[in-house]
Amino acid sequence: MKQKTGIITGANSGIGKEAAVQIAQKGYRVIMACRSQARGEAALQEVRRESGSEAVELMLVDMSLQSSIRAFAAAFLTKYEVLDVLIHNAAMFDIRQKERVLTEEGVETVWATNHVGPVLLTDLLLPAVKRSEQGRIITISSKGLTAYPFLRVDLTDPEFARRKFSVQKAYYQSKLAQVMYTCWLADQLRDTATSATDIVSALSAGVTVNSIRVTNVQIDVASRYPNMPKLAQKAYAMKSKFAILPAKMAETYTYLATSPAVSQTTGSYFDDPEHIVQSSKYSRDKENIAQVMALTMKYVGNGR
Repeated sequence: MKQKTGIITGANSGIGKEAAVQIAQKGYRVIMACRSQARGEAALQEVRRESGSEAVELMLVDMSLQSSIRAFAAAFLTKYEVLDVLIHNAAMFDIRQKERVLTEEGVETVWATNHVGPVLLTDLLLPAVKRSEQGRIITISSKGLTAYPFLRVDLTDPEFARRKFSVQKAYYQSKLAQVMYTCWLADQLRDTATSATDIVSALSAGVTVNSIRVTNVQIDVASRYPNMPKLAQKAYAMKSKFAILPAKMAETYTYLATSPAVSQTTGSYFDDPEHIVQSSKYSRDKENIAQVMALTMKYVGNGR
């Protein structure tokens, strides 16, 4: 049996690293797509050791920069023809951030990293995913969205250029957009499959697109946010007592990436392997989804 290949962005720590271990243990070749060479190499050695697999490699990508994403995709496609699993785990959410920050390409960092980047990377790698016997694309959202039931993607100012910046609102807006993208892409691939007339299009019948609603997961606040005030660190430490371990959350990643039970499940929103949940009414509305994707494509097409 031919070895399957998966990419996990942001795989150098937390859930992404644990998912890399688990998926490698399933016999997959795992590409750890990381921004930092040093942290990525350290994590690579850990994943190889903990998984007992040498079929794990590091490739660098900065998901906030289209130039980096394009270079990463080109490098991957030069080496591999088929991609079986693509997990968009990398995300920007620095709770210390108070002001809006732009990338080198002039896009607000949270929006660029958490939403635009995954859409662009998927678009570039989709031909390789379609060559898989059963390709899987997995986006990552957040259970924190339940605290913002009336949140909308601001179609006129998604980058907070003309409104007060809030890292929480920027983050949850980007995660809401990812849920809507999941629905849109699942429909796009489903429609293509039903009208397929050539072999490449027909292969897209095997591509599924699902999203995971990540719950509160334990993090090492002191190491991730070393300059955070002590009182805030204590508050997050208290919150972590009610959080699950990254390895437990990674089990849902691994399930959606590898389980035959979900080989035909697409356009769904998973809490865990046993529970599919619904996102907000706004996020499921086809007109709203079309508007968000029209906005998104302006970014992906470099036509902001």
